[in-house]
Amino acid sequence: MARTVDSFPRSVRSIENEWIPLPDGGQLAARIWLPDDADARPVPAVIEAIPYRKRDFTRSRDEPMHHYVAGHGYACLRIDIRGCGDSDGTISDEYSEEELGDIVDAIAWVARQTWCTGRVGMMGISWGGINTLQVAARRPPALNAVITLCSTDDRYADDAHYMGGCLLNENFAWGSVFFSHAALPPDPGMVGERWRAMWLERIAALRLYPAIWMRHSARDEYWRRGSVCENHDRISCPVFAIGGWADAYTNTVPRLLSGLRVPRRGIVGPWGHAFPHEGIPEPAIGFLQECIRWWDRWLKDIVNGADQEPILVAWMPEGRGPATTLQPSVGRWITERAWPPRERTPLRWHFSNGSLSETPQPSTSASICSPPWVGHVGGSWCAFGGRDEMPGDQRADDRGSLTFDSAPLAHRLEILGNARVTLRLSVDRPQAMIAIRLSEIDQQGTVARITYGLLNLTHRAGSDQPKPLVPGEVFSVQVPLKFIGHAFAAGHRIRLSVSTNYWPIAWPSPQPATITLEPSECFVDLPVRADAGDADDTWTVPPPEQATAGLELSLQEGHYRRRLVHDSGTGTWVFEAGATGVDGRQPRSRIVDIELDAGHTVSYRLTVSDRDPALASATMNQVIVFARDDWYSRLEVTTNLISDANHFVFRADVRAFEGDDVLLAQRQWQETLPRGAD
Repeated sequence: MARTVDSFPRSVRSIENEWIPLPDGGQLAARIWLPDDADARPVPAVIEAIPYRKRDFTRSRDEPMHHYVAGHGYACLRIDIRGCGDSDGTISDEYSEEELGDIVDAIAWVARQTWCTGRVGMMGISWGGINTLQVAARRPPALNAVITLCSTDDRYADDAHYMGGCLLNENFAWGSVFFSHAALPPDPGMVGERWRAMWLERIAALRLYPAIWMRHSARDEYWRRGSVCENHDRISCPVFAIGGWADAYTNTVPRLLSGLRVPRRGIVGPWGHAFPHEGIPEPAIGFLQECIRWWDRWLKDIVNGADQEPILVAWMPEGRGPATTLQPSVGRWITERAWPPRERTPLRWHFSNGSLSETPQPSTSASICSPPWVGHVGGSWCAFGGRDEMPGDQRADDRGSLTFDSAPLAHRLEILGNARVTLRLSVDRPQAMIAIRLSEIDQQGTVARITYGLLNLTHRAGSDQPKPLVPGEVFSVQVPLKFIGHAFAAGHRIRLSVSTNYWPIAWPSPQPATITLEPSECFVDLPVRADAGDADDTWTVPPPEQATAGLELSLQEGHYRRRLVHDSGTGTWVFEAGATGVDGRQPRSRIVDIELDAGHTVSYRLTVSDRDPALASATMNQVIVFARDDWYSRLEVTTNLISDANHFVFRADVRAFEGDDVLLAQRQWQETLPRGAD
């Protein structure tokens, strides 16, 4: 847990709300922390611009982080993007041209303020990390450096929508949450009586965002526009990229380090989707101190060695069993002076009859048509630090998979990078997916997933133009697994598992497909780290620190649940997750310094059929409440997605209430989408 710091080199004042004017006459709402004497002694500025409501939803994490940075001589601004929180307008999509243009205008406005030196940095996690990279690619003149966390430079292949061309259920889940956020009212305490008109305007402008993303099932211009990996050279300022092994976005850090040509640095820790000073699992690090060193070097020109660090620092975990809840990680910090590392030869393991060997072996064909529940111990697509998010004992999924095991390892084996699996196979259907898991088997036989990869086989030649499979045709594919660092223990075995489903992470294919492998022509290349060269594997880890957080009281405890059940009568598997109140009551917290009560209930349900995988469904119900004195608003949102062999049908219902029972607005949607090559 981060140590609280109350004394800083410069005393800080906060501005609850400042309006940033835009060229079209609209305004962005910003909360600002800056040194008391900044008007006399101007400072550089650091901007974070996201849709998650600076006034309430992110307040408890904003205050200890931005106050800390401001206390070291910076102006920190937490901006609500257009159409969200207290800002004007409506939001049309993720990372729209309008959003990015607004941020460029905000950077220019900040640079002109009397309290600013004219030099600006930008940072953010998740959405904020992604738009940070996209804005950097636009090269606003005042933007001198960025920090991006748990983000992506590839919106198609490495975001919440598709993985290897497979439709992720996160597309629906995250899209439903974003849909509800875009429909929330501003705070009357900030915008006055126009709050109601602004709320109605937002609901009238709502779009069914997950359906928009599903209309682009291939890698087309829609995805290329926001993917800075299309041309890393567009970014001309220094970049600090940070991720975590339990997060969904681990591929971004190495891709940025190898693709950028600017000063750059990367850290990958054991954490999930969180800031590293709050990182779960431990060890957390002094992320905010690392930020100060980065900003001091690139926004104040202080020679402090921040540009001389190893290009990559990574946590090398070992001995982790298949615990479904994030546990403190055992391992050590390692360093790399170059990325990609020079002259490292991958270790190749060849498939044979149920085994992995370092030399090719004679083998016979092996076939699998996985049951629809394979993947049910795979955990969440992205772990945040909650219960039951991590993959469990893989033996449960391996019962419906082809498995290939090594002999017990004679020596400890470290890997760092992307393992790559090459398969020679045929399929009996024109559409199929494949899931590959790399795992470690201990002496007791438990199986812990280390990393995994998915591939929609119609995307075998690339996701630009998917092509149906020719049933029975033999072909080769390469499947990259997610970037990982891991130390396999001596005496343990390595397992590769191959399945044709990975639910509930990925939406199932429309028909059960059988794949047939030719194991003698299949192999995995492991990115071994045995020849680490001149890397000294030492890093001085600063302890986590932060400023004091504002007081937030729990008025009604929430209850998180995550479970999988099988209805043998209907032959249906049901996955349920969500955060609800105890005894059915609305969970609610009080944000003391703004005298606001807020609550968010989420109930999420996925189903898949034993008998027909095309008949899958997803449903999310959300209730969001804000209450203060005589202001009470409630938003109720239901989203639903069902499929058959040829179509998806998306439905949504939004109801906005003022007071206990006055229905202010209601909208409903229904859209039918062709399945395409999902």
